[in-house]
Amino acid sequence: MINSNNPPQNSAPQIVALIPAAGVGSRMNSDCPKQYLQVAGKTIIEHTIGSLLANSHIEHIVVALGAEDDYFSQLAIANHPQVTTVTGGKERADSVLAGLDYLALHPKWLNCWVLVHDAARPCLHQQDLNKIIQLATEQDCCGGILAAPVRDTMKRSSKVNQLIDHTVEREALWHALTPQFFPLLLLRDCLSKALKENAVITDEASALEYCGYQPALVAGRADNLKVTRPEDLTLAEFYLSRMNN
Repeated sequence: MINSNNPPQNSAPQIVALIPAAGVGSRMNSDCPKQYLQVAGKTIIEHTIGSLLANSHIEHIVVALGAEDDYFSQLAIANHPQVTTVTGGKERADSVLAGLDYLALHPKWLNCWVLVHDAARPCLHQQDLNKIIQLATEQDCCGGILAAPVRDTMKRSSKVNQLIDHTVEREALWHALTPQFFPLLLLRDCLSKALKENAVITDEASALEYCGYQPALVAGRADNLKVTRPEDLTLAEFYLSRMNN
């Protein structure tokens, strides 16, 4: 297990949000990366960043962009004093690590906690955000993730076709959501180690799991939707309209 010091628990930790936004969202079949699609009058990423800026606990936001991204700089939010951009990588983990490396170069952020949030999750509620931020005040906590208990019956298919192989017991199964929230240096060390050793990393929590940690599951709202397919845009617009009423 990696030994990275957590920030002192007797003082309010600094909190920085990190948004990996270098992906192209190929499943959306659109002319631009999915985070720049319009929903409810703004781009998806503007809604996402706006929900983080609205929380007084978050001091800064780092957005990891694709090397050839020409969209973000055209948004008004790109000029916000609390928003910084860095160049991300090919995979999500590479973009997250780029953001962590940027923060680690600045002494003021060395003991901060980092909220990693998907660019395409625009429907984050402040109640959920505040719940996960509370982890930073818990003694000996390595961090955790927002997650929603699985409600539907789960089926595992055969490896060679889409026929049902067996039913998976859904008890104790969770849908992993974001934000995912960890001390900067701990997350950076675990992610670096996992990538160096070619581990399969699907989210930030899996990097900590690989290094022997057990992140907490914080029950969050199921409407914390990740826009992945075209039909998700209508659902996201509905959720956002309800949040703004």
